[in-house]
Amino acid sequence: MKYPLSKSLKESDTTEEIVFAQRRMIVKSLGLAGLMAPFSPQLLAQRCQSQAFENLEETPNSLHQISHYNNYYEFSTNKKAVAILAKNFPTSPWSLKISGEVKQEKTLDLDSVLKLNPVERIYRFRCVEGWSMVIPWMGIPLCNVLNQVQLTSNAKYVQFFSKVDEDSMIGLDRTGLSFPYQEGLRIDEAMHPLTLLATGLYGKDLPTQNGAPLRLVVPWKYGFKGGKAIVEIRLTEKQPQTSWNFSSPSEYGFYANVNPKISHPRWSQRKENRIGELKKRKTLMFNGYAEQVASMYQGMDLKQFF
Repeated sequence: MKYPLSKSLKESDTTEEIVFAQRRMIVKSLGLAGLMAPFSPQLLAQRCQSQAFENLEETPNSLHQISHYNNYYEFSTNKKAVAILAKNFPTSPWSLKISGEVKQEKTLDLDSVLKLNPVERIYRFRCVEGWSMVIPWMGIPLCNVLNQVQLTSNAKYVQFFSKVDEDSMIGLDRTGLSFPYQEGLRIDEAMHPLTLLATGLYGKDLPTQNGAPLRLVVPWKYGFKGGKAIVEIRLTEKQPQTSWNFSSPSEYGFYANVNPKISHPRWSQRKENRIGELKKRKTLMFNGYAEQVASMYQGMDLKQFF
């Protein structure tokens, strides 16, 4: 597929991987304090136009590293096998349903989603298992997608459902997780301009092993929050169920914000292993995005709401 470029991007602005790794994007704090209580879907939707770019002075991982070290349990628990096993996963035709607490449900085809002001973002990625990457995503700010429908005043949370394809997903009965894979965000988290529906890497189509064609990216949260192959977004009034929280609630919380002070029950989160590096580095609070997102959690006990 060919990605429609936003007004700020020209065809000549797209880059090869080696050049892309040297580019840096500019970020400004969003100042979202004051939007948190009560949540107003209408007010949050108005903030959708605020663009946020992370000025990340770190070199992105290579496309090969990003696309050949993947957690995708629908196919396998072997990270290096996923690229092979997901190769034949069908991504076309594709549609995205938006349902729940909306004035009128809507279904978008993939081409319609791709036209919603795509952006390029270089983000840190932190897995709860203790490894990390730097990834140059291409995607659609999730708020642009949610603005395609009118939310009701009861829309407090956003739930995501991933596709189940029994013909290609050979790992469905081998992990102990329930499928379809489900994830969720609070409405202000979903509307935050840093939150993306990723559609590509290095300006190319998103590989199937990375969650093609639509994958959730929330850079200040652990990677398991990023559901892959998303087919439905449902707005809810109550906190929705998520797959890992349902499977092991003592280990995987609903919020899953990156926090070096709170250990996983079986390992510390203070340090991380950046793929491609030998020496571990310190884990950053909110994965380095505290300036942009910490205001959303003021007054919350981050240990209780892990």
